[in-house]
Amino acid sequence: MKKPAQRTWGGRFSAAPAEAVKAFTESVSFDWRLYKHDIAGSIAHAKGLAKVGLLTKAEAAKIERGLRAIEREIGSGKFHWDRDCEDVHMNIETALVRKIGGAGKKLHTARSRNDQVATDVRLWLREEVVRVLQAIRMLQQSLVALAENNVDVVMPGYTHLQRAQPVLFGHAMLAYAEMFERDHGRFAWSLLSLFRCPLGSGALAGTTLKLDRAYVARQLGLALVTENSMDAVSDRDFVVAFLSNAAICGMHLSRLAEDLILWSTAEFGFVAIGDAYTTGSSLMPQKKNPDVAELVRGKTGRLYGNLVAVLTMLKGLPMTYNRDMQEDKQPLFNSADTLLASLRVMADMLRYTKVNRARCAAAASDPMLLATDLVDFLVKKGAPFREAHHAVGKLVAESEKAKIPLPKLAARKYGAAAGNVFDVRRALEARTAIGAPSPKNVRAQIARWNKLLK
Repeated sequence: MKKPAQRTWGGRFSAAPAEAVKAFTESVSFDWRLYKHDIAGSIAHAKGLAKVGLLTKAEAAKIERGLRAIEREIGSGKFHWDRDCEDVHMNIETALVRKIGGAGKKLHTARSRNDQVATDVRLWLREEVVRVLQAIRMLQQSLVALAENNVDVVMPGYTHLQRAQPVLFGHAMLAYAEMFERDHGRFAWSLLSLFRCPLGSGALAGTTLKLDRAYVARQLGLALVTENSMDAVSDRDFVVAFLSNAAICGMHLSRLAEDLILWSTAEFGFVAIGDAYTTGSSLMPQKKNPDVAELVRGKTGRLYGNLVAVLTMLKGLPMTYNRDMQEDKQPLFNSADTLLASLRVMADMLRYTKVNRARCAAAASDPMLLATDLVDFLVKKGAPFREAHHAVGKLVAESEKAKIPLPKLAARKYGAAAGNVFDVRRALEARTAIGAPSPKNVRAQIARWNKLLK
């Protein structure tokens, strides 16, 4: 019969935890994902203990060999995760003691699970942020490629979901590239907070044992150490920052998904999403549903919920570590998985999205889209803007009531030159200000993005 794992804190207690308590408090069912980073932190800690004479070099080497062997076992799926050991940290430490004996019992010298988990999560999150940054770049590449392949396609731009003014399809795609560039910047900035090492902070008050914290940090590729032991073990700002950045990025993904969903409807018909990224109906054989885009849109709610869950969990905690903080991991893991999957599938889907040039051109041929250009025409002739705006508004109303095309009415009232305002290509070419959608500007922006994304 297997002997129950000894609790690391069991010396104080006369009775073991109830089974219901074990089930309620265990975290190894989800924090096992930190195992590589927990092992890396333990190896660095062992080397640090050896450096200051708290372990012999032989003991540190034995610990490292044992931990490397455990890492291989976990990687191959042969490791048994034991709920009685509570979490990833104690599962690994218990296995290490079984494997190498007494030297393993020295590993936790001058360390608490409080500074240990704060380190592990930073190390894990550092890698996840790099993956997110790469995934954002992949999505931007897909957006820029779609823009470049349809650089001459004119479509209506919308406000209030009403046709507003003509733009180039490529300009719309580059708008999303800009949004995701801001996301990229936020995630890149968040990396800075992940390069401080909490190891050596102990439970909350450091230790009386001599340590070289900077040496341990360097072993982990971390540039700095935390400056306050109480803050080091209670800080989860870096988790909140990631969840916040993920929520904002998810919002941008959802807006992109919504445009694709709308544009792929029969009512718009601007784009066709590839069959591999759509699904059918169990009842209606003609249906082609944009389920992937809809799921990306829907999963954004999960990203918001995870952020709110962790903020709510943290808001009432006193200093320093509290067991509530165990509840940061599932939202964090879930947001990382959800965001990465959404970014990657959206990048793939865009590669198989085709633009219906004819439908876009037909929608953009609506002369009402250039009513503002007629206002500008009158302003150039010396009319105050408000008077010109009012006059064109009355002309639009007359056009709708009399069923007379706006260009014809404009030419009749203001001369042939006013009628020429309604040439959509000429109107776009005139939009030369920085950031505006002239063909020349859009091509220049595509070139800039291609250079950036190489």
